[in-house]
Amino acid sequence: MEPDILASAGEPRTTTAPWLDAKPVQSEESTKVETPSDIPNPRAVRLHAVSAHHSALPRVRTHAGGFANAHARPHLSAPTTWRAPGEASAPAILPFETPADEGIYLRAGKRIVDVLGASFALVVLTPLILVLAIIIRITTHGPVFYRSKRIGRGGREFTFYKLRSMVKDAHSRRDHLTHLNEADGPVFKIARDPRITPIGRFMRSTSLDEVPQFWNVLRGDMSLVGPRPPIPEEVAQYEPWQLRRLDVRPGLTCLWQISGRSRIGFQEWMRLDLEYIRHRSLQLDFKILLRTIPAVLSREGAY
Repeated sequence: MEPDILASAGEPRTTTAPWLDAKPVQSEESTKVETPSDIPNPRAVRLHAVSAHHSALPRVRTHAGGFANAHARPHLSAPTTWRAPGEASAPAILPFETPADEGIYLRAGKRIVDVLGASFALVVLTPLILVLAIIIRITTHGPVFYRSKRIGRGGREFTFYKLRSMVKDAHSRRDHLTHLNEADGPVFKIARDPRITPIGRFMRSTSLDEVPQFWNVLRGDMSLVGPRPPIPEEVAQYEPWQLRRLDVRPGLTCLWQISGRSRIGFQEWMRLDLEYIRHRSLQLDFKILLRTIPAVLSREGAY
C-alpha cells in the first residue's frame, strides 16, 4: 500500500519512501528534517532582510565555494554557522542536508529537459495564450500579464509571469482581506477570493494562468519540476530549516502540486519540497510530470 504522503506535519517522517522509488541520499550528516525547535535560536536566523525593498539575501547567502547556500556544500565534516544581519552575537547552526548536484541528469540533463519541454509547450500553447489574452483584455481593465518578484535558487530574485487572473489593484486590496486568509504559515490564500475576475477563476481552476511560466523555465529562472517560487514576504518569515527549499531552482510543479495543493498545510508543504530535493532524479521528475496532468484536470486545491 502506498504510504500517506499527506500525513500530519507533526508526525515523524523518514527520508526514504517506497512511493519515491529512489535510493536514499547518503551523507555525513543526519537525514532527519529539523523543525525550528531543533535549531538553536531560530528567530535570529530568519531572513528578515528579504523583502521587496531589500536585496541582501543573494549577498548574505552566497559563499566563496560557489554554492548558493552553505548547507548545499557536499561532504563537509562539520556544519558552518550563518549569522543573520544584525545578529553577530547569536550565530545559529544550519546542518548541511541538501545533496549536491551529482550525476549527468542533475548537472546538465535536467536543464536540457527544461529547455526542450518549455520550448515545446510554448509552441503548442501560444494560440491558447493569445485567446486568453484577448478575453482578459476585453472583459477586464489592466494588463494581460501579471508580473511579480519571486525568490529563486540561492535567494536570487526574478520576475515571475502569469496571465492576470485578478483585478488590476488586487495587491493594494490584500490588507483588507487578511481576516479571510484560509492558509496557515506565511502564505495568503482565499478559496473564493473577491479580487479574482470571472475569467481568472476559470484560469486558476484549470492552471491556465500558469502557462507563461514556461517562459521563466526557458530563461533559466525556473525548472519544470521543483518547489514553487515564493514571494519575498513569505521567505522573510521562513524558519531556518525551510530555507533549504531555496537550494534548488523553483519549478512549475512538484510534490505539493500533485498532492492536493492548497489543501495541504504549510509545514507539510515545506516537508514535501525537502523530500523532493533529497531524491531528485530523472525518474522522479517524470513521475511528477505525469501525475501533474490528472492533478490539474481534477482541479483539486486549485485556487
